[in-house]
Amino acid sequence: MTITTEEQLEKLKAIGRICAVARDTMASAMRVGMTTAELDEIGAKILAENGAVSAPILTYDFPGHTCISVNEEIAHGIPGDRVLNDGDLVNIDVSAAKDGVFADCGASFILGKVDRRLETLCRDGKKAMWAGIGAVKSGAPLADIGTAIGKVAKRGGYTLIQNLASHGVGDSLHDQPGEIPTWPDRSERRKISDGLVFTIEPFLSLGGKYAEQKSEDDEWTLVADPMAPCVQYEHTIVATPRGALVVTLAA
Repeated sequence: MTITTEEQLEKLKAIGRICAVARDTMASAMRVGMTTAELDEIGAKILAENGAVSAPILTYDFPGHTCISVNEEIAHGIPGDRVLNDGDLVNIDVSAAKDGVFADCGASFILGKVDRRLETLCRDGKKAMWAGIGAVKSGAPLADIGTAIGKVAKRGGYTLIQNLASHGVGDSLHDQPGEIPTWPDRSERRKISDGLVFTIEPFLSLGGKYAEQKSEDDEWTLVADPMAPCVQYEHTIVATPRGALVVTLAA
């Protein structure tokens, strides 16, 4: 989507806020002993109460309203009977549509007991996302996003998952201009057009380089290769001449 009217922007802001509220409400509701299906139902209720529809269900017939990935899982985890335990690293990814407009957001959280190594990973994962957001400006190279994120990763001794990219969003869940690298990529030559709507979502890891299918029986859930803890933080933004306008904020 490229924003050209105030009506488009208001619709994007509306669905962006709904996604953010669902994400934050789910994070606040996480408890030891809860199943990921129970956590998903909390998100589903928020979406329904606000007239929104789960984008993964609408687009891919995904078996859950949200994606919930735990520990070794890094993306697209299916909500189910998995029980959340003390110290789990949990990623909550919420994308939804309302009035024909899509937004997408996500964040990683530590449940209960804090592992200092994971706490630092979460802190730096947020830094990496905001570094990418800070590189956004109409007319700037799209590659600046991955370059900025790469500097954060290199400084902390982290790796970046290099086959899970940011993407256009708005008219659909995965929209033009397609995938946008959130790692340094010298082959990326495109420019950021004014009003372009897309996600910034780096996957920062303690050693993982690629995402691969978890098992033959699960076509959705992804794990890191090599296996290592990984966090993802994601916002939907609009490119403007003054920088990025973030629309997936709860307030």
